[in-house]
Amino acid sequence: MLFSIIIPVYNRPQEVDELLESLCHQTFKDFEVVVVEDGSTEKCDTVCQNYADHLPINYYFKPNSGPGPSRNYGAERSQGDYLIILDSDVIVPENYLEIVKGELDREPCDAFGGPDRAHPSFTPIQKAINYSMTSFFTTGGIRGGKKKMDKFYPRSFNLGIKRSVYEALGGFAPMRYGEDIDLSTRIFKGGYSCRLFPDAFVYHKRRVKFSSFFRQVKHSGEARVVLKNKYPETFKLVHLLPAAFVVGTLLLVMLGIFCHWLWLLPILLYAVLVFVDSLIKNKSLKVALLSVPASFCQLFGYGLGFLGAAYKEIIRKKQPSQTEKP
Repeated sequence: MLFSIIIPVYNRPQEVDELLESLCHQTFKDFEVVVVEDGSTEKCDTVCQNYADHLPINYYFKPNSGPGPSRNYGAERSQGDYLIILDSDVIVPENYLEIVKGELDREPCDAFGGPDRAHPSFTPIQKAINYSMTSFFTTGGIRGGKKKMDKFYPRSFNLGIKRSVYEALGGFAPMRYGEDIDLSTRIFKGGYSCRLFPDAFVYHKRRVKFSSFFRQVKHSGEARVVLKNKYPETFKLVHLLPAAFVVGTLLLVMLGIFCHWLWLLPILLYAVLVFVDSLIKNKSLKVALLSVPASFCQLFGYGLGFLGAAYKEIIRKKQPSQTEKP
């Protein structure tokens, strides 16, 4: 068997249903699906049973331990030569595996990853959040964009790796957040080849509320401090930009309130830039308008998470927590 698709899930049966439905339509058929239920109270066992006649699928339930250990659990029980790690909140285009197979035939590699996009059926908020996570003007294009400020690191929503390399690296570390970047870093440090497959994209649903999105990116900012400590050489300027954005924006707001309103112009200009760029990309006035708060939410969430974790580390001499529930 060529591919084993590993899907950890926590309380998201509806999303798993949509993902499995999309996998039924793959044009390349040499794969299996391994679903690992990570201690959910809303189980997806019935959903998986409904696809037993349509997919080579195995379902496992285990106590909650986080996404990394759950992926390791699934990998140990899989059979494919390559492991493909997908988040439960993605939908896979029907030619996804065919594109991956074609890229591996053209230029073999040890690990790979692809970008994410917004499906036409997604809500305007989901499309706006997708913009904020993929735009050069928010994340620097480091999640698989054509323009980027750092090299591409595969992310766990769309990541592939040779089984032999996965086993040699020991799989995912027991981290609640940032575990995919940790694995990608060890892939590069181990001297393994790693490529971006630009056409092997998935549709990533992400969050449906700004509040939950804010918490998600805040955890990512905290995880970056942990990764900085583990791999100092991987820390780049782009990782500081959200924190600088937070400090700069708050300073400009204070100057605008207490000195002159013209200090608020840079914030307004950035908002206009995001709006216009999103309007061009999404061709929707509503999505473009929502992209402005989504982008500020993304930058402030990540930046505050980073600053909070750095404060704990530097001032309080305490490592950021990696033990919170998802």
